[in-house]
Amino acid sequence: MSKHSMSRRSFLGALSALGLLGTTRSAQAAVSDYKALVCVYLYGGNDGNNMIVPLDSAHYSKYTALRGSSGLALSQQANTLLATRSATLKAVANPVEQSFAFHYGMPEIDALYQQGKVAALLNVGSLYQPLTKAQYQSGQGVPSQLFSHPDQNLQNQAGTPAVAGTGWGGRLVESLGADGHLNAIAVGGNGLFVEGAAVHGNLLPADGQLNLQGMNFWPQAEADTRRTALMQILNAGGTNAVNGAANKALLNGLQLAQELRAANAAAPLSTVFPGYGLTRQLKTVAQLIRLRSQQGPGRQVFFVSQGGFDTHGGQSWQQFDMLRQVSQSVAAFQNALNEIRAEEMVTTFTMSDFGRTLQPASGGTDHAWGNHHLIIGGAVQGGLYGAFPDFTLGGKDDATGRGVWIPQFSNQQYGATLGRWFGAEMDVLENQVFKNELARFPLRDLGFMA
Repeated sequence: MSKHSMSRRSFLGALSALGLLGTTRSAQAAVSDYKALVCVYLYGGNDGNNMIVPLDSAHYSKYTALRGSSGLALSQQANTLLATRSATLKAVANPVEQSFAFHYGMPEIDALYQQGKVAALLNVGSLYQPLTKAQYQSGQGVPSQLFSHPDQNLQNQAGTPAVAGTGWGGRLVESLGADGHLNAIAVGGNGLFVEGAAVHGNLLPADGQLNLQGMNFWPQAEADTRRTALMQILNAGGTNAVNGAANKALLNGLQLAQELRAANAAAPLSTVFPGYGLTRQLKTVAQLIRLRSQQGPGRQVFFVSQGGFDTHGGQSWQQFDMLRQVSQSVAAFQNALNEIRAEEMVTTFTMSDFGRTLQPASGGTDHAWGNHHLIIGGAVQGGLYGAFPDFTLGGKDDATGRGVWIPQFSNQQYGATLGRWFGAEMDVLENQVFKNELARFPLRDLGFMA
């Protein structure tokens, strides 16, 4: 296709592929400062049992007994665990001292933990309400499709086991009155997390580059003339509702592309990013945060992802490689936030399909339930929140007899704690963002945010 022969259908198709917002941009969000949440989703079900390992004798002896013969158990002797850390458990009735260590693929996360910038939330997952093993066995209040990748991805990102067409990140932005092209963005792949009822998330390529066909050619004066003419046509109005909606989407797309060009045209970040796919996504997020945070008060939610965590076999190497990429990517992102002076304004957190069985299956592990997650940022209150499950197969925390942990915390509690820091009042979180479910949990703010 020549630069002068682009059809209207091709142009519409180019814009629709961008996942453009269907809402107009408001002047500013109804908040007085700037903050952003960045969800790092670990697709496949990260084995939290090996990401962070308890080293007290009761847990560690059972852990090594179960996982040792398969080669999955990590040890300090084999240098597969980093240095021993110790923390007083928080958000629990019995705040005992707990020793633990991170997986050896995560030295950067370990260093951030030592700086007080990492919180580990233990045994969190999909729940309608607090659940005991007796209730699980009777089928009372148990979420559906617990071990299904697609179902659990939707439940985690929706923040509810119920059927939902929106994500809790999108609903959170809406609850604060935030609106705009850059307020809800998935980078590198779709994410329900950023979808609201009215504010629809944008999908951007990992490198944040958008090139609209027919608007980029030489000389620039001709391209500018064509753009001006198109803007005049789209702003002309009319009585046809369908045409009006299409024109509105096209206008938003043009404005979004212009804002992304501004982000890419800014001075390059001096932070060195490794060459991973997740790192490219987070570099784009850092550039967009720099652009948006300079515009004044507002809120942004981002969704980035890393695949490869469905480790039914070859886990000892595969999980190391994946966690190494996550650790290095998140550390580079934190360095970039320091560079743009946004470390206190941005909180990064992990989510995943589910945890994995403590009992191995050959060289890997199977789908499970409760999992451990990390929260990283300058506003994070570092430490351990919750308690490690009882590592007894068939014990009080094990749903199936294979080390499938019944969560002690819910996704609603996880999201509400982040939401409080983000600026949402508790009644808004209970009645809008996590409607009819958050109120069932006695502890709604887990305390890991300042």
